[in-house]
Amino acid sequence: MSSSERSPGSPGGLLYVVATPIGNLDDLSERARQVLAKADLVAAEDTRHSGRLLQHLGLSKQMLALHDHNERGRVSQVLEALYRGQSVALVSDAGTPLISDPGYILVREARAAGFKVSPIPGACALVAALSAAGLPTDQFLFSGFLPAKRVGRKTALEGFKQQPATLVFYESPHRIIDFLEDLVEVFGPDRECVLGRELTKAFETFYAGAASEVLAELQADPHGSKGEFVVMVRGAENIPGADASVDADKLLAMLVQELPVKKAARIVADVCGLGKNELYQRALELKGD
Repeated sequence: MSSSERSPGSPGGLLYVVATPIGNLDDLSERARQVLAKADLVAAEDTRHSGRLLQHLGLSKQMLALHDHNERGRVSQVLEALYRGQSVALVSDAGTPLISDPGYILVREARAAGFKVSPIPGACALVAALSAAGLPTDQFLFSGFLPAKRVGRKTALEGFKQQPATLVFYESPHRIIDFLEDLVEVFGPDRECVLGRELTKAFETFYAGAASEVLAELQADPHGSKGEFVVMVRGAENIPGADASVDADKLLAMLVQELPVKKAARIVADVCGLGKNELYQRALELKGD
């Protein structure tokens, strides 16, 4: 038996990873409702936000805030609940936990401690957006949020420029125009691009076309800088004789000047298909230099 699979008679609770709606509350599955109803503890990215969801469901639950800034410190509290035989539901503000949301440390530690971790699937913004974008989905590369600062963002985009898979990013409303301007500059004005905004909500909107056209359309839309965005970009065409290789060490050296080493290593791993652990160690060396 693996360490992550306790037998039915073994002591200990169960950690549920529960996907919640990204906008439309009707997207919450009946199974997710049942799990939340029976959970002894709800570990939430924002207890106020998730508290409103629970209130909508007519539930009153013990809650624990677990987010990017305190996750490592809160893991022990969740593990203690699991050791007591309680069931814990992990939720993020919207969508599936761990997908550009907190939960990785908790899930990893819970599995290492031998507790069963059960996914309760549901809404996920990147999958919802891809399903309606009309871009190739046989291969796609998701990289979440790129660096907030322009230099770091453009450097990351340079690394993705020759990637043949469809690229998927998340972006916030106050940076979306800057993101698209950088995309046009780095990828060229004609690269096909699709934006999904306010997915599943009343004002759900898709913008599609050449990157320069999408930028112009968004700038002309008075509501274009409202809501959260999924940015999808067609992968690079295979050009005979073109050198699509990326110097991983050079890219990593550039990124560690702008980003934390963990994030820099993750981006280079995504671009180059290399191991994150090795790149993390190399990033530490470069940062030290």
